Amino acid sequence: MEKKWIRLPDEEFPSWLKGFRDNPEENKLNTPSGKIEIFSEAIANFRYEDCPGHPCWIEPFEWLGSKNSKYGLHLLTPQPSGKLHSQLDQTEFLQKDKVDGKEIILVHPEAAKSRGLGDGDIVRVYNDRGSCLASVCYDEGILSEVVILPTGSWFSQLGQETVEQNGNPNVLTRDKGTSSLAQGPSANTCLVELEKAH
Repeated sequence: MEKKWIRLPDEEFPSWLKGFRDNPEENKLNTPSGKIEIFSEAIANFRYEDCPGHPCWIEPFEWLGSKNSKYGLHLLTPQPSGKLHSQLDQTEFLQKDKVDGKEIILVHPEAAKSRGLGDGDIVRVYNDRGSCLASVCYDEGILSEVVILPTGSWFSQLGQETVEQNGNPNVLTRDKGTSSLAQGPSANTCLVELEKAH
């Protein structure tokens, strides 16, 4: 089996915040108090509804715990191991890990079988925002209500066809930042469903 990891040298690395831990008065942090802070008055003063000045639970835009969930699978879209986003996605080297140009979607066997899907089937992954094609690969190591479709497939739609052809999850995810302050990608707050492609 091909290794997908590297071993770092067995040497001491400087530990995070060591100076602060050893002497917090002499090695203050770059915060108003010089200490680790859980509350930020500056952020609280922005008065953003979706980003208070302290850690708290804010219900995600879309999640399996929602009472009105229309779709039964939580989509995770990690970075692929062999490329950065879609760079060089169309090369022979990267296409060899796909099925007919379609990205592989990891699905728990129970979730796949309950939807009549076999290992290797081409499926339509969809929600209200869009749909794409992908190839099912059984994976018993994930939760049965989770599917994993790496990001980075080269976007392709045929003519007026609304289904993205290569397994690009961007057609499924919400195009809105994580909060009024952060504006990070909120791609992993996404629910989908699967059906066999025709």
